[in-house]
Amino acid sequence: MSWLTEFVRPKIRALVGKNDVPDNLWHKCPACEQMLFHRELEENLHVCHICGHHLRIRAAQRVSMLFDDGTFRRIEIPSVATDPLKFRDSRRYTDRLRDARNNSGEKEAIIVARGAVGGQHVVIAAFDFAFMGGSMGQAVGAGLLAAADAALADNAALIAIPASGGARMQEGMLSLIQMPRTVIAVDRVREAGLPYIVILTDPTTGGVSASFAMLGDIQIAEPGANIGFAGKRVIQDTVREELPEDFQTAEYLREHGMIDIVVPRHELRSHLALVISLLRNTGAPSSERVTTVPPSEYCADSFGGTDDD
Repeated sequence: MSWLTEFVRPKIRALVGKNDVPDNLWHKCPACEQMLFHRELEENLHVCHICGHHLRIRAAQRVSMLFDDGTFRRIEIPSVATDPLKFRDSRRYTDRLRDARNNSGEKEAIIVARGAVGGQHVVIAAFDFAFMGGSMGQAVGAGLLAAADAALADNAALIAIPASGGARMQEGMLSLIQMPRTVIAVDRVREAGLPYIVILTDPTTGGVSASFAMLGDIQIAEPGANIGFAGKRVIQDTVREELPEDFQTAEYLREHGMIDIVVPRHELRSHLALVISLLRNTGAPSSERVTTVPPSEYCADSFGGTDDD
């Protein structure tokens, strides 16, 4: 990256002025290490056009990509105690929460929204890894419950999109309680005969993968996503054996029967619409609803309003 920072960027700034050149024009692909122009990356849904690596994206971008026309209504997450344990390590938990909210623009590590996919009613609960690593605390558990309640009220499919490092240590046992709590929420949806679909993204680990994230009627994953409970190094040291290079990747789990299908980001919405129609026995979704929309619409930041139901 030195040639960009030391040669290209100064030349550009000398021509157009320092304030006119943003610092985030280029992004480095974590896989092939190629430099990607931000506009091309957005148009390609944050997938590297050189090696196909799926970069992490924000929760708001995910739901906008999946809902028809990028239109949806947010569902308010119930309020929970902000710092029930008065936790402090090198910093206060309240300070970490404040910084995470300011940096991410979200109130918590999950957003819940209702809308349509392929013309079919859907509720989506999507994790935001940029918010404290998508860790699951009381608010995230409350968000999953709110998503399940909305799916039941709307007679809609429930879609969970985890991207998490696991339980939130600053909430101790209260974060671990969210594991059975979210499982119960999922069971309520399934008992009502409604589809529950999980889209596994990078990363899905810890208490999230050990609870609701692996209970979908259909398990879908993005290519190359890291999915597991403990880290590869921890497992390798425990079993004292060399593990495969692709261990805990989406492709490895598919080969071993843990997930059903690996779907590239560009094809995710059309696959999702088809899966929902098959699970609900409603016939093929309308073609105009599942046709790929322009990538700029996928990444729109407009949320279409707020739903406090």
